[in-house]
Amino acid sequence: METIAVNFDLDSSNYAAILGFSVVYNNNIIVDINHVDNKNTIKFDLDLVDGDHELQFIMKNKTIDDTTVDEVGNIVTDACLTIDNVQIENQDLGYNFIKHSVYCHDFNGNQDKIEEPFYGTMGCNGTVNFKFSSPFYIWLLENF
Repeated sequence: METIAVNFDLDSSNYAAILGFSVVYNNNIIVDINHVDNKNTIKFDLDLVDGDHELQFIMKNKTIDDTTVDEVGNIVTDACLTIDNVQIENQDLGYNFIKHSVYCHDFNGNQDKIEEPFYGTMGCNGTVNFKFSSPFYIWLLENF
């Protein structure tokens, strides 16, 4: 078993929007924020057994009122969450976080559920699934 330190920056594009955020690992809520109303550096430790793992980053509570659309349907303003500067064991994951993450959402209930690449911004209620393995240093060496 190993313990890894995880940290990242979380921010909102609109602090007035009551966007919530959670991090889930093995069906356990590690982080739960009801309203992202400022930039946060999130830090926590995970105890891992050897093998494959998945962290879930969840955006919640976005409503139709958090997006402004003009008369032809173009988005004028929108409330989004950003996840940036992801580090595990003080190693900046950079592109590897993007490469190993999938964003699952349903456009806030307006379309069928989709899976798409994650580029750092969550614009819809949904989940970013980040997959990695332990021992972490071996995963890191194989993916950098």
